[in-house]
Amino acid sequence: MKQKKLLLLGGLRYLLPVIESAHKQGYYVITCDYIPDNIAHEYADEYHNVSIIDKEAVLALARDLQIDGIMSFAVDPGVVTAAYIQEQMGLPAFGPYKSVCILQNKDQFRNFLMQHGFNVPKAKGFSSIKEALSESYWYPWPVIVKPTDAAGSKGVMRVDCMEDLKTALEYAFKHSISKRVIVEEFIEKQGCSSDTDCFSVNGELKFVSYSAQRFDDDAANPYTPSAYSWPSTFTVEQEAELTSELQRLLKLLGMRTSIYNIETRIGLNGKPYIMEVSPRGGGNRLAEMLHFATGVDLITNSVRAAVGDDIEEIEQKDYCGHWAEVILHADRDGRFKSLAIDDEFYQSHVIQTDLWIKENNKVSTFKGANDAIGTLVLKFESESELKQAITHQKDWLTIELK
Repeated sequence: MKQKKLLLLGGLRYLLPVIESAHKQGYYVITCDYIPDNIAHEYADEYHNVSIIDKEAVLALARDLQIDGIMSFAVDPGVVTAAYIQEQMGLPAFGPYKSVCILQNKDQFRNFLMQHGFNVPKAKGFSSIKEALSESYWYPWPVIVKPTDAAGSKGVMRVDCMEDLKTALEYAFKHSISKRVIVEEFIEKQGCSSDTDCFSVNGELKFVSYSAQRFDDDAANPYTPSAYSWPSTFTVEQEAELTSELQRLLKLLGMRTSIYNIETRIGLNGKPYIMEVSPRGGGNRLAEMLHFATGVDLITNSVRAAVGDDIEEIEQKDYCGHWAEVILHADRDGRFKSLAIDDEFYQSHVIQTDLWIKENNKVSTFKGANDAIGTLVLKFESESELKQAITHQKDWLTIELK
């Protein structure tokens, strides 16, 4: 039997478990992007230097390689390209190309939600700073300004007054691939927002999760997630309403079999909001965390679905305890010296330490997900124990710089 070929867009370390899973399934793994030094390329069977946002170049490569499937796992810029290749080559697809384009563009996505009666913040996209400044009369301060097509919290800034708007717009445009930004109402939230992964089979949600997304208020960018925990802070009723709305959204868009990275929140007005839905695994090892917490293997099912193989049974499962992931990061620019964790805390709660840098490596202050230096996987017996550890990290965790 011919060995199936899987093309992965990008080369970030979040692809390493995907490559490992694909190899266990017997697939031949090819990676591509324009950064040959990215770590994932070392573990692939083959690498090609092609930009993942150049759809036609990737399509030509895919046809030449005669691939059986394509993914852009945890790599947001490649999702539209993957959908394009799927449609052009008749490969297993996570949904119609047109629908994926809507999901991947914050401007189009907000319009789609509004047109179909979902709760949605007031928002509008702009192609120039002048255009955005000229419409400031309707902005419901505070607003959030962000690129329409960037991920990892890059280019995102909250703005509380008109005087700070231009700076935020310049920052967002700098990080936008298409040079388009969105200005939207900042939805103050109840409890924690959620950013985690879900999975649908033939458009039916089979696994749904909600997390508690946590932030470091002292970070250079306080809107970059610094930790996640499961279960969420939502009520059972709030999760049920969000799940119903997510299912309605996937049906409207004609989505198929896929993993999704989904961000949601509950506003102070009590309304549930779907903030983002992307047909890819999330960064920050979210699918891996869910495997720890529930035993459900979303990654293996994603790679099998990508090449058209039957997926393993996916079912909703409860969390086995209280779980957290800490995104290790520096509080200033410098060079890494050491990571220290209190011995008693380590023995009681640390399941896995994943440090990505070595002594004397250069580190940057925490402005986006790409500034992370590693992760910790933690387990607790109670919510109060988890919350105490996450909110008082300096009591047990030290990242020392030179």
